[in-house]
Amino acid sequence: MKYLKLFSFVAFLIVVASSCVTPKEVDYLQDLQPDRSIPLNSKFEAVICPYDQLHITVRGYGVEKELAEPFNLTQVTGQLGSQNNLDYLVDVNGDIQFPTLGKIHVQGMTRLELLDLIKNKLIDEGYMNNPMVDVRFTNFRVFVLGTADGGKVLNISNERCTFLEALAMMGGLNKFSKRDKIAVMREVNGKMVTRYLDPRSSEVFNDPFFLLQQNDVIITQSFRRVYAQESLSTTLSLVSMIASLASTASVIYLLVSNKQ
Repeated sequence: MKYLKLFSFVAFLIVVASSCVTPKEVDYLQDLQPDRSIPLNSKFEAVICPYDQLHITVRGYGVEKELAEPFNLTQVTGQLGSQNNLDYLVDVNGDIQFPTLGKIHVQGMTRLELLDLIKNKLIDEGYMNNPMVDVRFTNFRVFVLGTADGGKVLNISNERCTFLEALAMMGGLNKFSKRDKIAVMREVNGKMVTRYLDPRSSEVFNDPFFLLQQNDVIITQSFRRVYAQESLSTTLSLVSMIASLASTASVIYLLVSNKQ
């Protein structure tokens, strides 16, 4: 019993010590100075990739309102009711099938470039004189793995999201996440590229992956001592249970011995 209690006490001290995290390990942007300006790529725009979903609408002024109707996808009503079929899916070749205009190659274009392309086609081919075209991504998402609840999907509404904004949207990093091992994975030219970003340093603003793109994957890792702490906690619980059982058995043995 004496050794069990001593072991439990030592294990408790180890668990407490291993749970301590210093500010240097977790604080964000530790080297950021007041009044320091850091240039950002403000012209960043996401480019269209295969399997993206695009919401494209064409509208017209006055008498051209009816002229715009053939260039818009409409809801399909069937036996299952009304089905939303207003998004264009970019195929594996980077193309979409646009009403009346036919196949348009959109891969590698920005949202504004596609907007101008469709607008100019409608004017040059004599369909409309002053069309209003709107193009938006409907699948701009960032995936997060390694969080406390297993993972998250961040839906980005404004087509622009920075690395720090994504961390804020996921609720921030817990104190046991390794700041120097936060991976951002991105498909580039058919290959998966991984970079590690560290939010503790202002150098993160200069990283080409700081501005996220659709379907980026963020993966966080925990300190190894977290897993050791969990194993030790489990062992400590087991030792405490054994000590309790041993203590109960000792009491029962003494009671039985006194009766005899």
